[in-house]
Amino acid sequence: MDLRTPPPDLYGRPRADTFFRFLTAFGDRYSPALGGPLLRRNPRRPLGTPVPALDLVVAARRDVAADAVELTLADPSGGHLPAWQPGAHLRLTLPSGRERHYSLCGDPADRAGYRIAVRRLPDGGGGSAEIHDTVRPGTRLTARRPRNGFAFCAEPAVLLLAGGIGVTPLLPMVREARRHGLDWRLVHTGRSADTLPFAAELRALDPARVRLRTDDEHGGPPTGAELLAHAPRGAAVYCCGPAPMLAAVQQALDASPAASLHFERFGAAPVTDGEPFTLRLGADGPDLAVPADRSALDVLREARPDLAYSCRQGFCGTCEVRLLAGTADHRDRRLTPEQRAAGALLPCVSRAAGGETLVLDV
Repeated sequence: MDLRTPPPDLYGRPRADTFFRFLTAFGDRYSPALGGPLLRRNPRRPLGTPVPALDLVVAARRDVAADAVELTLADPSGGHLPAWQPGAHLRLTLPSGRERHYSLCGDPADRAGYRIAVRRLPDGGGGSAEIHDTVRPGTRLTARRPRNGFAFCAEPAVLLLAGGIGVTPLLPMVREARRHGLDWRLVHTGRSADTLPFAAELRALDPARVRLRTDDEHGGPPTGAELLAHAPRGAAVYCCGPAPMLAAVQQALDASPAASLHFERFGAAPVTDGEPFTLRLGADGPDLAVPADRSALDVLREARPDLAYSCRQGFCGTCEVRLLAGTADHRDRRLTPEQRAAGALLPCVSRAAGGETLVLDV
């Protein structure tokens, strides 16, 4: 038998197998047909028609901490809202047209309303101030359906670490942990007791498992080691808070009893490995200098205050602009290679490659 020439039949018979001859003929015709103009489809393109936005009405509003309000959003017709899981967020469109992401902090089992909490940020982009100053019960809003980039995996032992308003995605995780009978702990930190949202609600869930820790009572913010000391052996840690808190927890993780870390920021990540570069607005300028420690979006908004943005972390796509020239260092988690090749750029996280000048169509 010639080992270099396979037999025409699976069992070495001299004639070809009828079934495989038919299967080969079918594949020779079917596979090329899939690439035809009428059947070709980009596998990254979503199937079906776009999902319509949710029409919502503010059903209730209440203060939950100093400079923090909770909104309950409902279907105007009284119907059930789409289901969601702990860690999910809403991309909310405010009356001004601003788009902002807010974590859902209610109970996923309650389909009658979505709860979000918003702290006023005096030096923010205006979204929190708009909610505090203008959004009242009866205000109509629209939102994208809930999406989750901070999923709760329900490990047997979990430690939940919240910094201020960062407790919002963790509150549903506590309810889920209780529902599954997990070994859980929660530490909620803040400047003072009046700045901690949902303190009474958390204590009511299980006062033995909840620790409220304030800077004014302990002489300053906690260290990462102090926070992780509350972790059961082998626990998964879920952390949401300001950048210094996340950095401290990350640095102390290896020496702690915890086994893994999941985290979510409620603000832009600091630029730690940037190089200065130049943005050119249109082919004729003006030119804008982007320092090594600032994002292109921050610099752009000084020249174009009306430029839309939302997450500032490279996943929502709100701030997308068109790149006319230059090589970009794409750092987002949203754009496909095809979109990048076509000139899409998210300036909230992306930069120029090798100090080049990026020419933008803005």
